[in-house]
Amino acid sequence: MPARSALRRLATAPGGSRTKWLVLAGWLLLALALGPLAGKLGEVEDTGPNAFLPRGAESAEVNTLLERFRGKDEIIPAVAVYTRDGSGTTRRDAAKVRADRRAFADHVAPGERIGAPATAGDGRALMLVVPLASADGFGDAVEELRTVAAANAPPGLETAVGGPAGSLIDSIEVFDDLDSTLMLATGAVVALLLLLTYRSPLLWLLPLLSVGFAAVLTQAATYALATWAGLPVDPQSAGILMVLVFGVGTDYALLLIARYREELHRHTDRHAAMRLALRRSGPAILASAGTVAAGLACLALADINSSRSLGLVGAVGVVCALLAMVTVLPALLVVCGRRVFWPFVPRAGTPVGGQRTVWNRIGVRLARRPRWSWLMSVGATAVLALSATGITTGLTQEEMYQDKPESVVAQERISEHFPSGASDPAPVVIEADAADAADAADAADTAEAGAAGATVETARRVAADVPGVESVGPAARSTDGSLVSLPVVLADAPDSPAAAHTVEKLRTALDPLDGDPLVGGTTAETLDSAKAADRDLRTVIPVVLAVVLLVLIGLLRSLIAPLMLLATVVLSYFGALGAADLVFEHLLGYAGVDRALPLMGFVFLVALGIDYNIFLMTRVREETLTGGHTRGVLTGLASTGGVITSAGIVLAATFAVFASMPLVTMAQLGVLVGIGVLLDTFLVRTVLVPALALDLGARVWWPSRLARTPRNTPHPADPAHTPTAPEHAAQPGQHPGQQTAQQPGQHHGPRSAPDPGPDEAAAPGPEPGPARGTAPGPARGPAHDTGRRPGHDADGFPRPDGTPPARTRG
Repeated sequence: MPARSALRRLATAPGGSRTKWLVLAGWLLLALALGPLAGKLGEVEDTGPNAFLPRGAESAEVNTLLERFRGKDEIIPAVAVYTRDGSGTTRRDAAKVRADRRAFADHVAPGERIGAPATAGDGRALMLVVPLASADGFGDAVEELRTVAAANAPPGLETAVGGPAGSLIDSIEVFDDLDSTLMLATGAVVALLLLLTYRSPLLWLLPLLSVGFAAVLTQAATYALATWAGLPVDPQSAGILMVLVFGVGTDYALLLIARYREELHRHTDRHAAMRLALRRSGPAILASAGTVAAGLACLALADINSSRSLGLVGAVGVVCALLAMVTVLPALLVVCGRRVFWPFVPRAGTPVGGQRTVWNRIGVRLARRPRWSWLMSVGATAVLALSATGITTGLTQEEMYQDKPESVVAQERISEHFPSGASDPAPVVIEADAADAADAADAADTAEAGAAGATVETARRVAADVPGVESVGPAARSTDGSLVSLPVVLADAPDSPAAAHTVEKLRTALDPLDGDPLVGGTTAETLDSAKAADRDLRTVIPVVLAVVLLVLIGLLRSLIAPLMLLATVVLSYFGALGAADLVFEHLLGYAGVDRALPLMGFVFLVALGIDYNIFLMTRVREETLTGGHTRGVLTGLASTGGVITSAGIVLAATFAVFASMPLVTMAQLGVLVGIGVLLDTFLVRTVLVPALALDLGARVWWPSRLARTPRNTPHPADPAHTPTAPEHAAQPGQHPGQQTAQQPGQHHGPRSAPDPGPDEAAAPGPEPGPARGTAPGPARGPAHDTGRRPGHDADGFPRPDGTPPARTRG
């Protein structure tokens, strides 16, 4: 018990009259100390070839082995292609290519050379392969090649530089300054929505400042874990991380501020109001953050490295956002006092809000026909989900960008005039003893194909006989002489399904040979990623569902309610996936979706979608303890409707920022999560979950004692909600029955003077207030004129039996 009391005091420290200053000072010192580390996050981002590949994949192993062929610097070829429509290339075109070949020689890697120009079979294209070293200035070298190729070109000759080097530079440029761009765009969106939500010139600054603290802590923690614990971080994960921190952090801020404002209407002392707000909203915020973090952490089980990276760094970001929102934000709010809500300043003793809100009306309609309401909601979502059955997964290189970069243009022209795989051959790596490796290298130097060792020559012959293989190039040896590499040119484009089928046949044909031959390259990477994505779906999804279910069971102390909530969120995910597919196909013109999108979308939408159900059902449970099940559902919906809607709009808008990104993968994730969050906000949480809870009745709380509670009678099971609880004690000299009538989701304290301001002293002892569970006395004053209708109670909700109140003759 002493430990529990100490933990409670620690949790409410940000709302203390003295401890708030300690909290703020601690965060300021922390931000100053961690700022330099946060700025170094880009230094640990992995942009290597294996960053987005499955761990243990054959193509990833080949990439690792190829490092032994390159010495200190990796050799990455750039491909310059020159095309002319119509009659074909001219002598002036050929002279231009020869001149460019001489100019390109200044950028060739040491020990390498540029081969003779290749002429297309249709005579309309010429091609140069330029081996570049992946040293400092590699990006400048590619840009110089593009400048030289485009300069002084004869009229009608089109040029483009691509290949592996061009693709790498284009992808790096996409991620260049991505973190800062996303942070600025997301911050602007969040600031605008907070301003519209609160309609206050001051209040919106506090959540934004708190999220800023969370962002610094997140970046510093991620850098530290990547440096000293080997946490994988890639540019895409780092960009998504900032959007996630802004989104969930703002959600938690909205929930806390809404509960704090509610308590300010009941209490004179703002410190007591904040302590109560933290105690009552804290469990929901903690459970929400725990669910999101645990769901994202499940991605650590994924094989694809980029998925693992996103899951782990995302979990770190959610935890950091939670810490900031329950510490620095409460401290800032109590320091600023009530005036921060200007012009809508909450005064103690005034009603929280009018009873005729849209959420009351929605609750009344749901209570009349709950089963019809949830059946219609399920039907509408199921119709959307039908579109997901025909979704096409997998994007080609050309389809990965919103706008075509030069490397994609080059690949399209190469595929049109040359064997499609000529610009990006698939390397076959074979183990060989020193003699065989030396013979193979000599054969490559002298063009004597028959001089290679038996293992290498057999592999060459077998590879050349595989259908779909255009040719097999000369062998190369590793620097230590233990490996031999054979470049295999495929007949089809490297990212095409036909090329993937060829690689599968090539692996099957080479597998029985000695030397443990391995096939890598772009096509193999695409194939391995597709197989890993399927495995990850089967592995990660059940674990995510199990983790979320356990969190809900622990929070709600029920089995039926968690299963109901989980089913609604899964249904919502499939509905969002179907709706997003319609948007991708008919509005945005995408040919398909990225292979990782179904898993990424599932984890984000289940984890984030369950957030709003947690916010709703924890409030429903709280109200059910004192007012019965039906009243609990309707009051919970009315009390949380506005804040959850605001939170959903903010979160959807933050993820919608991705739609402006140049990468289709990130744009698709933003659209899917945005649609899913809005679906959860306006359909699942507003209609489906309350209607199901009303239809099932108190059985939804089985096997807890609440399952045996009459629909609209107080329940004494929880001592925290009994009249003896300190925060609900009656005023001295006041009988409990003399309390004012209650608005939905509101428990009035005595009317008192307004808050003196930020310099007021904390009130000694617990904040007095009305007792829960006691019979309400007569309403006093115009603020409590209920204007009830026949068949409705004082709060505007329908009576459980539907009968009008008894009338008396005057």
